[in-house]
Amino acid sequence: MVKSMTGFGKTTVEFKNKKIVIEIKSLNSKQLDLNLRIPNIYREKEMEIRGLVKEYLDRGKVDMVIYFDNAESEKDVIINFSVVAQYFNQMQKISEQLGVNTDKSILLQTVMRFPDTLQVKAEELDEEEWNALHAGVKKALEEMNHFRIQEGAALIKDITHRIALIQDLSAQVPAFEKRRIEVIRQKLQEKLDEWTDVKNIDQNRLEQEIIYYLEKLDITEEKVRLANHCKYFLETVEKEEAPGRKIGFIAQEIGREINTMGSKANDHDIQKLVVKMKDELEKIKEQSLNVL
Repeated sequence: MVKSMTGFGKTTVEFKNKKIVIEIKSLNSKQLDLNLRIPNIYREKEMEIRGLVKEYLDRGKVDMVIYFDNAESEKDVIINFSVVAQYFNQMQKISEQLGVNTDKSILLQTVMRFPDTLQVKAEELDEEEWNALHAGVKKALEEMNHFRIQEGAALIKDITHRIALIQDLSAQVPAFEKRRIEVIRQKLQEKLDEWTDVKNIDQNRLEQEIIYYLEKLDITEEKVRLANHCKYFLETVEKEEAPGRKIGFIAQEIGREINTMGSKANDHDIQKLVVKMKDELEKIKEQSLNVL
């Protein structure tokens, strides 16, 4: 099943008093480029999370964030009573020595702003919570893959439609070739008529030059190669699960044949068809960048 590299997945895991939110989004990239943001409590599992992402997503610029619905969930804040008591007693003594009458509640508020009065104790990750998180990450990745499959189907439908348009445009070229050949023949004949009075013309060399000129203008090989490339493009899309890189290379070959056909055409109507084929091919190249 062909996938797009654009995708989004989100899931929420409830564990005890926590709500763990997992969000993943991706764009196109030549390789897997993962930007991972996670709470400190999960840092020890970062490599395992990255491995899980790599298992599900082959390529793409991926942004993944894991956070708590309540920002304080991973913190256990404790008042350091001994430190607060020392600060308070010392402040009281200073007030008495200076003869300053200070309200005890105001004094306590002041003391609580001093360093080390609050102690933050980080939670430790247990196996049960990790299992819940692991299942949540997998669910978000599966949701993202489902999104990618839907997007991929739409991309391939559009791309194959445009390949069919190129095939149709290429099939219209022979209709203009008979007239094109006749025009070229007339021009050659006119030039030959101009040279009838010229002496010392090497007839063999002249015939060779004419044959060479006609071969340069012949687009039969380009039409055949273009048809084969388009056929191979469609076969690749149909048979391969991740054809993104390959169809990009095939699109380059299609472009080469179209460009050569345009440079050899020497005909206004064929040139118009070539321009239309180039337009469709540019859209195919743009779309194929998002194909996995």
